[in-house]
Amino acid sequence: MRIISNISAFLLCLLTVFSSPIFAQSNYPNKPINLIVPYGAGGSADSRSRQLGQKMSLILKQPIVIDNKPGAGGNIGTEAIVRAAPDGYTIGMGNFAPMAVNKTLFGNLRYDPEIDLTPIILVEKGPLVLVVNPNSPFKTVQDIVVAAKAKPGVLTFSSGGIGGSHQLSAELFELNAGIQMIHVPYKSGSAALTDLMAGNVDLMFDQMYSAVPSIKADKIRPLAITSKKRSPLLPNVPSFVELGYPKVEVLNWQGLIAPKGTPKAIIDKLNAAANEALKDPQLRELMLAQGNEIGGGSPAEFAALVKSEASKWSAVVKSANIKPE
Repeated sequence: MRIISNISAFLLCLLTVFSSPIFAQSNYPNKPINLIVPYGAGGSADSRSRQLGQKMSLILKQPIVIDNKPGAGGNIGTEAIVRAAPDGYTIGMGNFAPMAVNKTLFGNLRYDPEIDLTPIILVEKGPLVLVVNPNSPFKTVQDIVVAAKAKPGVLTFSSGGIGGSHQLSAELFELNAGIQMIHVPYKSGSAALTDLMAGNVDLMFDQMYSAVPSIKADKIRPLAITSKKRSPLLPNVPSFVELGYPKVEVLNWQGLIAPKGTPKAIIDKLNAAANEALKDPQLRELMLAQGNEIGGGSPAEFAALVKSEASKWSAVVKSANIKPE
């Protein structure tokens, strides 16, 4: 009886060990990981998530399954990440708007990015470029400022929707240049750019991956870029900093995030895998070709970026009195 009792105790001990959170973390991952993307299939966030997920799955030796949950400016997908179990098997792509803008823009947001999410790693960040139609009378940023001051509320700028980096870049420019323009939102960035090409709006702040091909095809003309320094892809285009607008700096960014409460050991393992994946030459080439800066670093560094960006864009949203649709 004593032998049976000892065996039972031993088996119970093993069961306790193998079912403990510590063992689960050390054994992580032992099944596929779900990566929620808060935007639709085919977009830049979706493409980058698939590219990064493929590289990380090879490192972690488990599939990373992309789960697109678009809608409400990224809020639907981001909230789904918040509500997921904090076990490392559901992570997400955290983006500029839902992580740093929407808390202020939407008064009834049901999550707080800084409280309810755990940053894993910054994946990339990239500037926007101010562009006009090739036939536009505006040859420089100063031309736009002079015209806008002469006739406040007449010039128009397009965007892919309220509260995104297209609009916020223009609003930041307005605040720092002391001008007023009219915002013309579209359902997508591509629709906004198409109308700019057609001459139906005066200007647009577009993301590099979208703007550069059209610039090279002479379908639009660049006037300035929102990074501190010029881009290697557009070496002849000055930065707003160069032109005397040091506060007009915008970097559209995204990075991996997890639900609050995800164990640090799991966050660190995901961070290490992502850092390794970001060293992949093929992935780096794809990111650099779109004018982006390659991310990386620690969870703490990404958390500091999110906090800084949330403070910056909260002030812009309030100053410009931006309201959701």
